[in-house]
Amino acid sequence: MKHITILVPRGAILGSIEGPRLVFSEVNALLGRLGRPPLFHLELVGLAHETPVCGGLYAVYTPLLLADVARTDLVIIPAVDGDLTLALERNAEFSPWILGQHARGAEVASLCVGAFLLAATGLLNGRQCTTHWAAAADFRRMFPAVELVEDRLVTDAHGIYSSGGAFSYLNLVLYLVEKFAGREMAVTCAKVFQIDIERVSQSAFIVFNGQKEHGDEPIKKAQGYIEDNYQEKITVDQLAEMLALGRRNLERRFKKATANSVVEYIQRVKIEAAKNSLESSRENVSEVMYQVGYTDPKAFRSTFKRLTGLSPKQYRDKYQREAVVGGILGR
Repeated sequence: MKHITILVPRGAILGSIEGPRLVFSEVNALLGRLGRPPLFHLELVGLAHETPVCGGLYAVYTPLLLADVARTDLVIIPAVDGDLTLALERNAEFSPWILGQHARGAEVASLCVGAFLLAATGLLNGRQCTTHWAAAADFRRMFPAVELVEDRLVTDAHGIYSSGGAFSYLNLVLYLVEKFAGREMAVTCAKVFQIDIERVSQSAFIVFNGQKEHGDEPIKKAQGYIEDNYQEKITVDQLAEMLALGRRNLERRFKKATANSVVEYIQRVKIEAAKNSLESSRENVSEVMYQVGYTDPKAFRSTFKRLTGLSPKQYRDKYQREAVVGGILGR
């Protein structure tokens, strides 16, 4: 039987505690109906027997404290809410325990911004990780030794797992169910809980706002120029001349400040504008393409799909407001 410990951090998001517990419990129930023994032994473990979560709106009772668990097979770190720096301070006692369990052979999984608690242990240094796209800038700033792949829905770095934002943690839970109980059981759970098991990316959900929480004023000026003039053809040399910087110096500083190259940033700004148009206007894909400064349909489609995981048409059909409302109303 696999021993799974779901941690209950102070300030946790309740759904990311209860969600994994429900899915793993359902596996045991399904096995029971087949006359087979349960696969998972589940327990909630906290720093106190009663832990406030969701800004104090709820409390979770945990029969066990960290000291009561000598060994486990899998540690689940739920998401936390509010100020993430404060959340790390309030839950610092988990880190040595997680490290000790990992040293004894336990695997570790973080859900959404639970990745911050996992990264604080140092276990992610030099490894890939994902988290909620909206927290990506803070994560990179706080944990520069971790390779953040924010477009990914699930990462598996040799038994250290992470999930993308919000309810996509359920995809990681299904991934773990498939790993431990097989594909058939994972598909059954996906049907029971109505989870899209085939999702592999959170790119379609990312809203690109740029990374401006840095102190490099010339780079902020370059970002502002790109965002104000994305319809035009902007080159790295043009920006370098405008800022009186050498091209290599500009590219180095831009990448350090924004986690994007200049060209990547220009592409992301253009595609974000295209997404907004596809969501809100009746213009066709070609019209949107020209509006955001692309003239090559193949390049536009390729860049759009690389950054969103969908073609422009698929994105419009999925997110255009009139199309979505019409689909709901059966028009």
